[in-house]
Amino acid sequence: MAINYVCRHCRTFIGRIDAPDVSELQLGFHSLTPDERRDIIAYDSSGETTVRVTCDYCREALNNNPELSLLTNPLQ
Repeated sequence: MAINYVCRHCRTFIGRIDAPDVSELQLGFHSLTPDERRDIIAYDSSGETTVRVTCDYCREALNNNPELSLLTNPLQ
């Protein structure tokens, strides 16, 4: 199972875990609510998982300009 991490705001590729034996428990997915899982994790038909997180650049921009969080796509 490959897990790709991309920024939810700027869609920058952050990293990839390509380990068939990694579990959702090891990744911490078990602690997410069902709504958080739907918002953060996407599965495709080829068996890959995409996890939408916030990159350092976007986190800094949102911290410095909190009003950006009110926009649908603040950093595109």
